[in-house]
Amino acid sequence: MQLKHKLNLWDIFCIASGIMISSGLFILPSIVYRYAHSNIVISYFLAGIFMLPSVLSKAELITAMPKAGGTYFFIERSFGPFLGIFGGLAGFVSFSLKSAFALVGMGVFLEYFFPSVNYFQIKILAASLCGLFIIINLFSIKISARVQNVMVIFVISICFLYIILGLRKIEKLSFSLHLSELKSIFSVAGMVFISYGGLTKVASIAEDTDRPWRNIPLGMFLAFLVVQTIYVLCVGVTVNLLSSQEIISTFTPLTAGALKLNGLIFGVFLSLAALISFIATANAGIFTSSRIPLAMAKDTLLPSWFCSLSKKYQTPYFSIIFTGTFMISLILFLDLENLVKTASTLMLILFIFVNFSVIIMRESKIINYRPTFKSPFYPWIQIFSIFIYGFLILEMGKVPFLISISFVGLSLLWFFLYAGKIRREFALMHLVERITAKELVNVSLEEELKEILHQRDGVVKDRFDQIIEKCPVLDLKERIGKEEFFSLISGILSFRLDIEAKKIKELLLKREEESSTVVEKELALPHIVIEGENKFEIVVVRAKEGIIFSPQEVVKIVFVLAGTSDQRNFYLRSLMIIANIVREHHFISCFMKAKSKERLRLAILSSTRKRQL
Repeated sequence: MQLKHKLNLWDIFCIASGIMISSGLFILPSIVYRYAHSNIVISYFLAGIFMLPSVLSKAELITAMPKAGGTYFFIERSFGPFLGIFGGLAGFVSFSLKSAFALVGMGVFLEYFFPSVNYFQIKILAASLCGLFIIINLFSIKISARVQNVMVIFVISICFLYIILGLRKIEKLSFSLHLSELKSIFSVAGMVFISYGGLTKVASIAEDTDRPWRNIPLGMFLAFLVVQTIYVLCVGVTVNLLSSQEIISTFTPLTAGALKLNGLIFGVFLSLAALISFIATANAGIFTSSRIPLAMAKDTLLPSWFCSLSKKYQTPYFSIIFTGTFMISLILFLDLENLVKTASTLMLILFIFVNFSVIIMRESKIINYRPTFKSPFYPWIQIFSIFIYGFLILEMGKVPFLISISFVGLSLLWFFLYAGKIRREFALMHLVERITAKELVNVSLEEELKEILHQRDGVVKDRFDQIIEKCPVLDLKERIGKEEFFSLISGILSFRLDIEAKKIKELLLKREEESSTVVEKELALPHIVIEGENKFEIVVVRAKEGIIFSPQEVVKIVFVLAGTSDQRNFYLRSLMIIANIVREHHFISCFMKAKSKERLRLAILSSTRKRQL
């Protein structure tokens, strides 16, 4: 069973925005202020800029591979099962940590509405809300998205109102920057990176999305622009409205700013927006994180229970329940600061792998890696981000880094105990093959990507595809003459058409005498009409050293067509299809470099031509 595509661009924008706008805006500024003071405005801006390369890289990957699991799927298909397990576990845990951070942070705002509330009651409420969203996600993805949309629009509206009122009061944003403070600015940028980190998590819900190759990248870019503006301006207004003591002494700096701006009513509204943002993050956390174990289970890296879908609602019920239960359990552990640092460190490691994935996918030259969006400034922007993320990880401190490294050990243990027997191709193997010029892999990854592309582009196999899938493919290693070549082809067609090889050779030579079938440089399309009914065959040939059709015509790519007269229309259409395939960008290069007969066949089947049923 497949997930139903129900989410549109607006849904993706709201889910991505809702993931980002929560504790990272309403609580985190007071935690990080002690490290960089008013320069946290620069830290938030830098964190957004550092996020941009990963947005670009994920946008490219999702347009090429719009599959559930997002980062997990990209890492697994790039680096293989071991790092795929690490990517899946780290992605699942990091975003669950972020959602737990939101639920824990919700308690500080509840005190504004219920001063007598205690921590135990906060935990009960958080767990209850988490349970509510488990139920909503179990029964309807669309209802979950609609609830998310309403919450996010309310939160964004209140944030922009806060910005407008704040800018009117302070007139301009101001801060001081000294070179001695650069280290603390970068350190804080690493801490607040979690505030942006959830943005690309919407890639994991590709199979729930209508036209994910368009709506997910566009939704991410729109959410990034809106939320980056909100973060920088909201934090800038707050640090200019409040004194250092006022910011440090509260866990709710924006609420304190709202109270100073426009009194109790506006403070209550902003606190309500904060509460709603935490709830929205928790909902999005269950929604997106649950698709990671689903994708891992599809790849047999987790037990099959995780990919079980409800027959009635088509939702991954076991994965949703597991994710929600795990999030509830996280509320009981880790203080806010370590929670932020650990989740941020895991996300930074994952983004390093994501940017490496783009490099590996491109440099492996896999024929069916065909993103509809390509990251600009490749590969420099990916290399830059890898170094920056590595630097930010070092700035996070030892404890989060050691916790993150423990996931490598856990992934290695799970790989050997559960997934060690899995043999699946990945792009790094293709890259090694290309560098060493040795055939190391077959075409399973390329076949999978072809199927993904066909699903993405709505391609349905036609008769030509079906014939190519079964037709003979020859890969000639030495140069031969025309007659010797036709003798070879005649023997193959004789068996398949039940006609004497001598007769077929005579027809081929006669057709060649009437007019050359060499249609352009290095390409020939010999074709004959045979007796009988409802017969049609194609033979595909590559001759690296060439076939001598005449002293002036040495051909390296040949499609031989043979059919009965009642197949004339399909015969003419096949000639046009072949002509279109050969003219496609990079086809001849890919065909001539293919390392096996199956890859020769795949090069033809991977055509982007329009199919006619």
